[in-house]
Amino acid sequence: MPVQDIPLLPQPTFWVGAVPVFGDAILAPMDGYSDWPFRSLCRILGSAMSYSEFVQAEHILRSDRYMRTKLYFEPTERPVVFQLYGDDPDAIVQAALRVQELGPDVIDINMGCPAKSIADRGAGVGMMPTPLKIARTFRKLTAALRVPVTGKIRLGWDRNRNYKLIARIIEEEGGSLVAIHGRTKEQRYSGNADWDAIAEVKSLVKIPVIGSGDIKVVDDIQRMKERTGCDAVMIGRAAIANPWIFARLNREQVPPELLQQTVHEHLQKSIQFYGEEDGQRLFRKYAVQYLLLRTLDRDARKEILKERPSGEFLELLKQVYAVVPQAL
Repeated sequence: MPVQDIPLLPQPTFWVGAVPVFGDAILAPMDGYSDWPFRSLCRILGSAMSYSEFVQAEHILRSDRYMRTKLYFEPTERPVVFQLYGDDPDAIVQAALRVQELGPDVIDINMGCPAKSIADRGAGVGMMPTPLKIARTFRKLTAALRVPVTGKIRLGWDRNRNYKLIARIIEEEGGSLVAIHGRTKEQRYSGNADWDAIAEVKSLVKIPVIGSGDIKVVDDIQRMKERTGCDAVMIGRAAIANPWIFARLNREQVPPELLQQTVHEHLQKSIQFYGEEDGQRLFRKYAVQYLLLRTLDRDARKEILKERPSGEFLELLKQVYAVVPQAL
């Protein structure tokens, strides 16, 4: 075959250590939402990496069953990232060594969760006021693990926006990527994300930077990249109602056939993973978002979301498609 006829392989968008990543939009890890059925679906639709829900280091050390439920993945989802959190560097390292045996491509440390129950005990964004602890954690992790180690952070706390210091520590202690949500602990998800702060981090470090915050429609992906120079964007809440954003479709652009196909596939994955009863129950919160059920009255929503066999539920969805065309 002549050289000019050899098809060119796609080039990675960026690298996490030696792990190539193809694509610039990634589903954010979200507790209670980024479970295997949803994250694997988003990966099919185009999410460039598959982040697990965060898992507490101490839970991993106590329970293999818990670990394997939260961290299940299939080979087609690679690159796969396991996200851990905790407040004890030694426990984090021991947990990371244990989950490394399950074969992830990357291990990520959550330093951004603002939930009071987590942050107030020094985990999640509660780690950010303790830069020496973060340095010790990353130094130990990068020395002990075979896979790249990354960190997800926020701007810090309102009284101490130390995101630039923490990003430098992650890089200096061997971290391979930093993801930053452009809000403080106290902001949680209110107000506007500070994209200029993300740009500051990108200008400070040589490792890849993922920006997060206020990615709501497809155009926002390119806008953030141009504004900040980040290598990729992370999409959280907006992806729950519109996982098709990873296929570069805004919600109003999703054709009815694709909506039905995605809903059916997600429900089946949920039942496959959790069993009939739990699978349906856990799927309902996504159905509310997918079908824009807020356009229906309260009684209609209750009828759709009540417990029923999966076949009956799918039949009811067909009626919803016919009755609520504006949701499609």
